[in-house]
Amino acid sequence: MKRVLFVCIGNACRSPMAEGFANHYGSDVLRALSAGLAPTQTIPPDTVEAMSEMNVDLSAHVPRPYDPFEAVDCDVVVNMAGFRLPGPAPKEVIEWDVQDPFGASIEAYRTVRDDLEQRVMRLILELRRRAKRPA
Repeated sequence: MKRVLFVCIGNACRSPMAEGFANHYGSDVLRALSAGLAPTQTIPPDTVEAMSEMNVDLSAHVPRPYDPFEAVDCDVVVNMAGFRLPGPAPKEVIEWDVQDPFGASIEAYRTVRDDLEQRVMRLILELRRRAKRPA
């Protein structure tokens, strides 16, 4: 099992969405977490609504801060913050340029959600391929 950490700014929209999809679709190959460089106090209702439409429940998500020392223990860190991650370099960092829907319409949240679903599925497929390769 690979540990995957998704990082954005507030840990309120993009990274929890990605975490939710990763744990929903990829629980055979990974365990996902998420964090924010400047976490918000709460998750926006539109994040919860957009994901509930995909049968992924984020209602209990609490935004949490990025911990560079936790990140180095992860196998993959997906950075959507648009900034270099502070602290020691994680083992593998993947940079995703994903629009931040915070404060936008529910339609923007749905667009980002759909983009993230496709990106997460590609990541899961890649991790499954890697798991099948001989060491």
